[in-house]
Amino acid sequence: MRKLASATLLCTLTIPGVASANCGEVSITEMNWASNTVVTSVAKFIMEQGYGCDVTVVPSDTVPAVTSVAENGEPDIVTELWLNSAGEAYLRLEEQGKIERLTKVLRPGGVEGWWIPTYLAEEHPELTTIEGIMENPELVDARFNNCPDGWGCRVVSDNLIEALDLEASGIEVFNHGSGETLASSMASAVQSEEPWFGYYWGPTVPLGKFDMTRVELGEYKPEVHKRNQTQDAENPGVSEFPAATVLTSVTTDFKDREPEVAEMLSHLSFETSTMSSLLAWMDKNNATAEEAAVYFLSNYGDEWSSWLSDDARGRLSKVLNN
Repeated sequence: MRKLASATLLCTLTIPGVASANCGEVSITEMNWASNTVVTSVAKFIMEQGYGCDVTVVPSDTVPAVTSVAENGEPDIVTELWLNSAGEAYLRLEEQGKIERLTKVLRPGGVEGWWIPTYLAEEHPELTTIEGIMENPELVDARFNNCPDGWGCRVVSDNLIEALDLEASGIEVFNHGSGETLASSMASAVQSEEPWFGYYWGPTVPLGKFDMTRVELGEYKPEVHKRNQTQDAENPGVSEFPAATVLTSVTTDFKDREPEVAEMLSHLSFETSTMSSLLAWMDKNNATAEEAAVYFLSNYGDEWSSWLSDDARGRLSKVLNN
């Protein structure tokens, strides 16, 4: 049976300012990827029901959001801002005092890496390192599932493949034509308990749905990884993927105007693995981001209760327990 949000709870998502509090109008971004819709929906629900805010959701993307803050001083809140995509423009806004990072909204951040199914790692522990895989290519079906052309991860993985001389070990590199075929290759293998070896990232539905183990590529070397981000790097090296910094940031005007809400947002943070699990739940139940927000707030109280002030926690609990 689908455990979805009740109609009463979902109605409250569309009625701003139900809670008795003094928060005013608030604008918040909603980016065009699944995990961000969940972050925004959770924040919106808490702000409306716990703090009495009148929340406007602004459809956006990383660069347009940063540009809008620079030019217009809004939206007030930018959720799930991937720092490695925001570029120097975002850092200049911080230097100018226009925007301030409140928290890493994903912990440890956006994760990338090369993975194998956990059942394979348990059966053959030597496969948890890249050296073990290269010594035993037949145990991973002698195939590496690579990113599609045009993706940033394709550039890095191609350079790693060259630096490792992966193909010389007898491993075929299969370059997927789309993210859909990459995901389906993992799903097909795991559901049949067959070998699979390839790149993936999180938070995502597959990493929430399937138990995967990250293959150790070695030490993270910042200069090497930076070099590997250049297509056909002259001197590629071997470096682990770092966790990407993913932020919630607010305009300094908003922080001054709504300090209590800004304090709450400074604690609103998800384990990356928890977010992947929420995305998998959404996929399984064909649920909306609003339903996922209520599901999270109804089932993960230990994770979010410390985010709120005592008064806001009490107001939110009354709504959730109706």
